[in-house]
Order: sequence, then structure tokens, then C-alpha cells
Amino acid sequence: MRPNEMKTSRYLAKLSFSILFALSLCFVQSVTEARADKKPAYGRINVSTTPGGYPLLIDGRPAGETTVQARLLDLPPGPHTVEIVFPNGNRWVREFNVVAGRQNCIALNYRARAVVAPPLPCPYPVNVSAPSSVSEGDTITFASDVSYTGSSALNYTWTVSPPSARIISGAGTPTITVDTTGLGKQNVTAILVVDDGSGESACRQTAQAVTNVLGVTLPPVVGRKFDEFPSIAYDDDKARLDNFAIELQNNPDAVGYIITYSGRTSRAGQGERLADRARSYLTQQRGLNSSRLTIVNGGYRDADTYELWVVPQGAQTPQPSPTVSPSEARPGPAQSAPRRRSRRR
Repeated sequence: MRPNEMKTSRYLAKLSFSILFALSLCFVQSVTEARADKKPAYGRINVSTTPGGYPLLIDGRPAGETTVQARLLDLPPGPHTVEIVFPNGNRWVREFNVVAGRQNCIALNYRARAVVAPPLPCPYPVNVSAPSSVSEGDTITFASDVSYTGSSALNYTWTVSPPSARIISGAGTPTITVDTTGLGKQNVTAILVVDDGSGESACRQTAQAVTNVLGVTLPPVVGRKFDEFPSIAYDDDKARLDNFAIELQNNPDAVGYIITYSGRTSRAGQGERLADRARSYLTQQRGLNSSRLTIVNGGYRDADTYELWVVPQGAQTPQPSPTVSPSEARPGPAQSAPRRRSRRR
């Protein structure tokens, strides 16, 4: 028997905490609303503690205090260190590789308790904590809390299921990270076996935690209104259409929607004429393929008006927004071709 195992039992103040962590593709869209054709330039740390109010440091710099509700911290891609300071000098420190468009979710449950240390270090309590649920593509951190009073180095052996779940970091340590790509609508179970190398059954402890992996929820794809202007002079219209053509050339997978509105008192068929004029200019003068243009007659507004939309593939179709009902419109007569005078012989 080891000398330290012969010591008399005493009351020891023990501090314990459990943690959970997940990295998600919650981006999709970042905190600020980004353009649909722009890729995210940052990743996110999502952190909470129960209870809250503990100092938080990111890369060694103070970042306020933790809260029970998740705090969202946007960071540039790359390695970043997260540190949370608990009472009595206890610190939780981990380094994470932040990936643009993905989210690292960290939740720590902290409790201080007084326990009676047994005369022998075994058996000892082991706890594993993890998020209750994450989205597919997130990474989960399963973290252990081991109250071992012996002096031997502990061995940590992790097993995860289903077989397609993959440990991407932390094997052989108290904390592992598991990738959930392809595991939507399944449970990921992590089983931890801890032993002190003595071979005694009481010194070999087991614990586990389960996280439900939800399916991926993608944000809806929407079109973007590029421009809207009244048609006053054709040269001015062409300048706005030039900018529209450049935008479509920079987004080769998108379709251009042209919604035209006749003015309240414009001549009959003015909306169609505006649309034909814009399509002819964009295809003949700017070289756009006509298949990339969709023309929509929007009805009536107070003045002849263009709406120009850039619509990605699979996006919802933009809808017209007339401001004058057909019953209120008073279109003028359509222009007819001038009559030729017949020559008298």
C-alpha cells in the first residue's frame, strides 16, 4: 500500500466543475447580416456558465464576465485561447481553432462542494459533461471532472459511438472533441474509462455522456434588390443598367429580374416598352445572355419605374410591389405610327 494511502481521513474543500463545448456551422449567416454572395470572414465563440459572473479572457485579454445565457464572441479565423477564472484560483483554459463560418459552443457548470476524503484514493467520482444537443457539422467537446486524491498519473481512455463519430482532438486527455459531420438525427455517446495504473478494480472508474445531433438547418436563399429608380431619361436608365450588367457579370450563377411599372397616367403598354428597352440594351449593348434575364410586369406606380434584382439559384422569386391599383390608373392613348399621305396622280 502506498504511503499516501495510509494517511488519516480529513475534510478537504474540493472544487469541481463540468464543461461542454460545441463548434457549429451556425453560419451560415454571421451576427451581422452579410450579402448572400459573400463568404463569412470570422468564426464565433459561444460561451456560458452556470452560474454566471466569472471573469472571461480571450487570448489573455479581459472580455467581461460569463453569463448563464450564451455570449457570442466573433473572432478572426485561427487559434484562440479561452480562459474562465473560477473562485479560489481555479481556472479553465482551452485553446480552440476558430474556423470562419463555424461556432465553438462552450458551457461550464461549476459547483463548489465539501467532501470527506477517504483514507484511500479509490474509488473516486468521475463525471462527463457535454451539450444536450448540437447541429450536424458542429464539433462536440466531452469534458470530464475527476476527483482523485492519489498521486498516480491517471489514464484516460475514450470510446465514442456511432462508429462514424470521429475524435479529432484530446484522445488520452480529460477532454475530447468529436466531429459530427454526417451524424444528423443521431445520438453521439462518449464513454470514458479512468484508471490510475494500479490494476485495482476500485481505481478503474467509468462515466459517459450523450449529445443529440440535430439535422442541418440552412437559411433560406433570398434575392437581393440591386436598384430601383424612376425612368426619366433613357441615358440615365442606361447608366443604371450598366451597373446592373456589371453586377450580373460578377455573379455568373445569378439571374437578373427586371420589374417594370407603368406610371399612373403613362400611355398604355408603357411597362412592356420599358422592359423591352432594358432587355435589348443589356443583351445587345452589354452582351448578357437573354436566358439570364427575367422580365416581370409589375403593374402601376405614380411614375414609370424600374426594379432590378439579383437572384441566386434556388432563391425565392421577387414579387412586384405596385402602389397604384389598375382602377386608379388613367393610361393615355398608345402612340400610333404616322399616316402616310397618299399621292394624287
